[in-house]
Amino acid sequence: MRALVVLALLAIIGSLASGFYFMLTDKGKGDRAVRALTIRVAISVSLFLLLMASQYFGFLPDRHL
Repeated sequence: MRALVVLALLAIIGSLASGFYFMLTDKGKGDRAVRALTIRVAISVSLFLLLMASQYFGFLPDRHL
């Protein structure tokens, strides 16, 4: 589970970086930046839902401080 979360976070950072790069290079003429940032939002929401479901079904241990 930890590896999946790390991979998802790396994908989010990669999509954010590509969106930033496309914003700088396209200068408003293309939709690649919008597509990259849409993918970032979709991965972020999917990761959040995965973590919520994992907690609900008991795949993540309860850690109390």
